Amino acid sequence: MAAPLNPAGVDAPVKILLVDDQPGRLLTYRAILEPLGEELVEADSGDEALRLLMQDDFALILLDVNMPGMDGFETASMIHQHPRFEKTPIIFVTAVNVTDMDRLRGYKLGAVDYVMVPVIPEILRSKVVVLAELHRKRTELQAANAQLEAANRALQAEQARELEVLNESLRRANAALGAQNVELHGEVLERTRVEQLLREVDRRKDEFLATLAHELRNPLAPLQNALSIRRLAMAGADSEDPLQGLMERQVAQLVRLIDDLLDIARISQAKLMLRRHPTVLQDIVQSAVETARPTVEAGEHELVVEVPESPVHLVADEARLSQVLSNLLNNAAKYSEPGGHIHLLARVAEERVELEVRDAGIGLTPEETERIFEMFSQVNTAVDRTHGGLGIGLTLVRRLVEMHGGEVSVQSDGPGQGSTFKVSFPHVCEPTGPESTEPAGAVERSASGGKRVVVADDNRDAADTLAMMIEMLGHDVHRHYTPHTVIADVREFRPDIVFLDVGMPGMSGYELARTLRAQPECRNMAIVAVTGWGQPDDRRLTREAGFDEHLVKPPALDAIARLCSGPDRARHDEEPTDA
Repeated sequence: MAAPLNPAGVDAPVKILLVDDQPGRLLTYRAILEPLGEELVEADSGDEALRLLMQDDFALILLDVNMPGMDGFETASMIHQHPRFEKTPIIFVTAVNVTDMDRLRGYKLGAVDYVMVPVIPEILRSKVVVLAELHRKRTELQAANAQLEAANRALQAEQARELEVLNESLRRANAALGAQNVELHGEVLERTRVEQLLREVDRRKDEFLATLAHELRNPLAPLQNALSIRRLAMAGADSEDPLQGLMERQVAQLVRLIDDLLDIARISQAKLMLRRHPTVLQDIVQSAVETARPTVEAGEHELVVEVPESPVHLVADEARLSQVLSNLLNNAAKYSEPGGHIHLLARVAEERVELEVRDAGIGLTPEETERIFEMFSQVNTAVDRTHGGLGIGLTLVRRLVEMHGGEVSVQSDGPGQGSTFKVSFPHVCEPTGPESTEPAGAVERSASGGKRVVVADDNRDAADTLAMMIEMLGHDVHRHYTPHTVIADVREFRPDIVFLDVGMPGMSGYELARTLRAQPECRNMAIVAVTGWGQPDDRRLTREAGFDEHLVKPPALDAIARLCSGPDRARHDEEPTDA
């Protein structure tokens, strides 16, 4: 029997409910999923599944659509009507082609995906691994929230006791003014300590968000690499696998959520800096529309864009303003019924740039318009629950607009009447002068053909998938799972590029990069950092250690292709001299 992919001691196994009236399929599901090391529970009917759910909690449910008696849709409806199970993810299994209406019905009932029979083991396992890991992370987050809540209660009790001491001191002040002054001084010191404690708790919360985002990026890197390998393998095929696009979109969504978490942490710590440079309003709008296009097209919405005919020049952070607009467009697409109408308007009026996104979606109540920009705030409707999200997208919109000296507002006539988000900021434009130099685009493949590449990462999945992707791009790759074998291999292999994970045990990527840079034969070799940390301080550290590039996990296929297809560096082929 194969060893579990999730060995005991790393993460506690989660329970997965397998529901199918056919024993043969249950046996198939078990054979496919047992290597994951999770606890599998079987049910042969919808009634049996409901009974088991009342007895225990499950990370996810693999549910057959076509069952006698209570079919899969009815069972899913009964499950999600119970408050305890309304967020339990369901994967429907069906042996017949389902219509779009059936899919829509399944998604409204809480399904996260469909699996067709015959089941492809790798696809089913990958879906279950992601959902099981999300369940574990959600459980960890709930435990952390409980600890924070207990700490807050203890802190409130401490403050109440301190206030009581202060009141007692004030009551005794008339009798002993000198003693009162001493006690007041002590209270001031105590309040300072409590404020420092509160700031420390808030700082740790921000560090937790940043660490959580980093830890989530590590498992995403091999997933992203694997998807890139599949896309390269399918290049030239007559038709594209729809599951490829689905998985790429979902992984991209996870990456966006993680980036949002990091942005919130950076803003809270005052570490997020704008990179202002001359740009054009029309380019910002086009970039935002391209980013939001998959969500808009998925909802079959009609998007109308109005921008000035003449270029509108301004000095701003193009990427951040594009993020503001794409967040608003994604928000409008998610909270509108399929086939809705979305209107994006950009104009300049009275020395201010004005952006407006209108939709005909679910609308907002007056109470919701007041708190919609608060962190972790979400519209409390059944429609919202189907889309999920962290509730930080609009918070980022407000903070980024304010950093540009502007403001954002929302208007709605009520539920079902749609919403209008308005952004306004000063129109700051660069004085007339020579055009700024645009950043260099992707370089052409050098005439020398394939490169020699070394990949080093203690995460074997990340190293193997990155190496496979580079090999499929036509390059010769050596891979290492420990930093100690890299130096000798580099001396013998003489690679053009080395991809190093920064956080390797025994010898960090920083130490390894410095050691390589000290070797005469390595001075003209490109060294690229591949890490889950991507803040400005992290990029400064890699630059100081001798890295040429800094890629944040999961690295994009086009970034890897660009680095590997760049022109050859001048090779130092002379034998190193003795010191």
